[in-house]
Amino acid sequence: MIGYELLLKKNYNLNIFKALVMKKLVVALLLIGLLPIVVFSQDETPEKKEGYVFEITKQLKHTPVKDQYRSGTCWSFSGLSFFESELLRLGKGEYDLSEMFVVRQMYADKAVSYVRMHGKINFGGGGAFHDVLNTWKKYGMLPEGAYSGLVINEEKHIHGEMDEVLAKYVSAVIENPNKKLTPAWHKGFLGILDAYLGEVPEKFMYNGKEYTAQSFAASLGLNMDDYVAITSFTHHPYYQQFVLELPDNWAFGQVYNLPLDEMMEVIDYSLENDYTVAWAADVSEKGFAYRKGIAVVPTVNTENLAGSELLKWQEMSKSEKEAQMYKLDKPGDEKVITPEIRQEAFDNYETTDDHGMEFVGFAKDQLGNKYYYVKNSWDTSNEYDGYFYASVPYVKYKTTNILVHKNAIPKKIAKKLGL
Repeated sequence: MIGYELLLKKNYNLNIFKALVMKKLVVALLLIGLLPIVVFSQDETPEKKEGYVFEITKQLKHTPVKDQYRSGTCWSFSGLSFFESELLRLGKGEYDLSEMFVVRQMYADKAVSYVRMHGKINFGGGGAFHDVLNTWKKYGMLPEGAYSGLVINEEKHIHGEMDEVLAKYVSAVIENPNKKLTPAWHKGFLGILDAYLGEVPEKFMYNGKEYTAQSFAASLGLNMDDYVAITSFTHHPYYQQFVLELPDNWAFGQVYNLPLDEMMEVIDYSLENDYTVAWAADVSEKGFAYRKGIAVVPTVNTENLAGSELLKWQEMSKSEKEAQMYKLDKPGDEKVITPEIRQEAFDNYETTDDHGMEFVGFAKDQLGNKYYYVKNSWDTSNEYDGYFYASVPYVKYKTTNILVHKNAIPKKIAKKLGL
């Protein structure tokens, strides 16, 4: 047996040996970079960002997020997304409709209008929700499988060259030295569309049945006259229609004008009653942070600042104040939106017709603030897989117009509009 003192001595020497081995091991790991160096002071802990925490409180049936990629065709993607949701709402099943069929047909019609107007209207890949309705009525509809618009060896929609070529073509038609239009110019225009997007099939097979674009549209059972566009601006009378003065409204489509609170009431009533809403809005605001998945109109309420905080805020430069407001690291105060503020932004070109999207539900943040759950068409690469959350102030401030089913309008408002 080993005596107690000898045992203590051996254990003591063993502990020293272990400590030396461990020290050498740690040094070796540090040298080869396997052990991270993390140094905290006695009272220091890693900073934890609060961020936005959302809870979806209502989500309506809708189809998966798509990707318009490098094309200015959000109006077609969001408009058809809205109608795909309508087909789901009516129990007709899930459809994937062809955005490029709508883009092609409206480009062809837009060229005629542009030439008739001597080039004095907007011409490009942009459009509006009523362009989708007009296509449906005039030309019918195709499923994605019958017309993808991808015929130039690209996996996604890249329209830069096509848009430029088409614009140069119609400009040349207007400026041609003959001083007289030939009957051939539009055939040439259609030929360019065929080259970039593909020829429209006269007939196609879908689920084992043969269709034309018109018969396929009829089989879907949607009546385009059931859908109305609504906005809210003070430069036109309320409860009447007017041509919305936006560059991409090349077809001079009309919208119904409502007071701001009633437009918001229509949005809420629609979603509460299981109707999605097609949403056109300006997304150029600093508070539109798509990667983060939020759209807000931040402000600083100086009444909530203590003496030293208020003094610090007052001493900040404009750029410093903006940097503070647009950190967007957690929910905060937002600007109070009035009809006057909204109108001023529209009149000053601060609110433009940037983008088309779809409201597919409601959500709230950790403070209980209400948001709209928005489906986008920029693939699924952001924080929320292609969706984002738009605050009520943002929607009030930056909405240019919405598209809804007429039955999704509260009866008292529909009566004022004569619907």
